Amino acid sequence: MAAVVEKHSIDVVPDSERHGTAFNQFTLWLGANLHITAVVTGALAVVFGGDVVWSLLGLVLGNLLGGAVMALHSAQGPKLGLPQMIQSRAQFGVKGAVVPLLLVILMYVGFFASGTVLAGQATARLTHTADTTGIIVFALVTGVVATVGYRVIHVLGRVASVVCALAFVYLGIRLFDQVDVGALFSDAHFSPPMFLLAVSLSASWQLAFGPYVADYSRYLPRTTSGKATFWWTLAGSALGSQWSMAFGVLVAASAGDRFVDNQVGYVVSLGGAGLAASFFYFVIALGKLTVNVLNTYGGFMSMVTGISGFRGQRELSRRGRAVYIGTIMVAGTVVALAGKDSFLTSFKDFLLFLLTFFTPWSAINLVDYYLISRERYDLPALFDPDGRYGAWRWDALVVYAVGLLAQLPFLATAFYTGPLVGPLGGADVSWIVGLVVPAALYWLLARGRASDRPPGEKTEDSPAPLGAPAP
Repeated sequence: MAAVVEKHSIDVVPDSERHGTAFNQFTLWLGANLHITAVVTGALAVVFGGDVVWSLLGLVLGNLLGGAVMALHSAQGPKLGLPQMIQSRAQFGVKGAVVPLLLVILMYVGFFASGTVLAGQATARLTHTADTTGIIVFALVTGVVATVGYRVIHVLGRVASVVCALAFVYLGIRLFDQVDVGALFSDAHFSPPMFLLAVSLSASWQLAFGPYVADYSRYLPRTTSGKATFWWTLAGSALGSQWSMAFGVLVAASAGDRFVDNQVGYVVSLGGAGLAASFFYFVIALGKLTVNVLNTYGGFMSMVTGISGFRGQRELSRRGRAVYIGTIMVAGTVVALAGKDSFLTSFKDFLLFLLTFFTPWSAINLVDYYLISRERYDLPALFDPDGRYGAWRWDALVVYAVGLLAQLPFLATAFYTGPLVGPLGGADVSWIVGLVVPAALYWLLARGRASDRPPGEKTEDSPAPLGAPAP
């Protein structure tokens, strides 16, 4: 087992160990989005009052907008050879990056829990056990796969992209055979709040991948085209999520409470009974395993990044790796067991609430990488609190806080609704504010930082900084 377990964590992947092509991002992200939780996410647009036509259009728009932001993060992986969140040290400081990292870890635990609830139900039906047992078994399998690491994650993505795609094609045919789809499409009534809810649901789905997407592109050769990485990532993620979410819209609109009361059971019933039902329970578990492994692996990376900023740690033993992953797994399982009976409503609020915290981070990271640093970081300084990027960068932290606060008047959740939501007809546009405001503020504050320019950037004779290609 030790021979196949990945040895790299937050350290730079050397060129001699880079492998794969940009197309690997397509299969990974296609497989990571063809699953039951994405189906439920799309269904929420209808469950909370939207119609089929405008829900589908809103989901498309959100997947493309959020997916483009997410894919820009993916393109950072081959260039730097680093996991996503450690790059935040260039903006927030080696220790200051712990602020968004704490929220990212919360996200991973939440997504692990929500995925484990649904996959646990499928596992329980497949093994003829109770839901609690199914949740625990599924969580343990997730932890084992995440411990092995990068290569097996991509293999799992390739398998899931084929198996789940074929399963969704068949389920779609069955649905169209049983439902008057024309009647569903004929009842179109545009409602701005419901349309924006659909956009926000799919955009938040995509943006939530941002904090870990480069973790799965960092082993690509440094010469891999950034454009190719961007487009293959966007294509896989947007296609997979829209496919699943559109299916969810049609299922929720046609089945109503039969779907709301038992999401996994109803979807499987479309496929048939007996062996067919067992196969679709397996497909649901496989699809959720793919994305839950990403959440567990990303949570492990984020925990190591946060703690190592204070400990000065660059490498991690296999035993330490197992401990970090086990921590994420246990925390997510506890949350899953506690919330398994009130999944649907709490999941919708969780998605929109997460969006509040990750859009400002994403805006700051992308502006810094593409506009301020011009895709060039001094990689050794990312591990040195006394180096170029410092321990704490208070200007970035202040911009991040402003970005969070700027969203509050526009935020609509079950536990808080901002004062400007009513005048907008109940629409939640907080994520748009969370992207635009911190992006503009950070660009204005950071564009004059001489310390952000890697040495030698302005001269032809000076070597490029470690980890960046020569000009």
